[in-house]
Amino acid sequence: MDIRRPNDSELEKIILLSPQALFDGTLGEVSSTIDKVRSLIEPLLKKGSYYLIAIEEGKLMGWILIGASRDQFTDKTNGFIYELFVLEEFRGNGVSKQLMKTAIDELRQHGYSEVRLSAYAGNQAIKLYEKMGFNIRAVSMSLPL
Repeated sequence: MDIRRPNDSELEKIILLSPQALFDGTLGEVSSTIDKVRSLIEPLLKKGSYYLIAIEEGKLMGWILIGASRDQFTDKTNGFIYELFVLEEFRGNGVSKQLMKTAIDELRQHGYSEVRLSAYAGNQAIKLYEKMGFNIRAVSMSLPL
C-alpha cells in the first residue's frame, strides 16, 4: 500500500465518492450531493488542507483530509483531521490506521503540537482513534424538538 497525495483525477474520484463518505461518517444522518461536498471541501483546500490517499495496484482504498484548525477559545492553531474514509471493500485491513499514522506524522512535521478531530457518537472509527491515543476533550449534545 502506498500513501501519498492524490493527482487531479484521483482527487476528482474522492469528490465523487465523498457523498457516501459523508453519509457513512454521519451514520446515515446526512445525505449529500457532490455540490455540497465541493462547498465543504474547496475552502479547506484553498486554505492549505490536503488529502492523502491509500492506493494499491492502482486502486483507491481510502483517504484522509488534513489541515489546520484554530481553537475558538484559545486561538491556538492545531493540526486537524477533517475526514477519514476507507472504501467498504478495503475495511478491516488496517488502511485507516496507516492513513492516521501518516497524517499524524505529516502534521507533526508541519510543527503542530496537537492533532484534533471530530466524529459522530457511535462511529466505529472512534475505537481506532482511542487506540491511537486520542482523548475526548469536548462533547456536543442535541435535543430533538
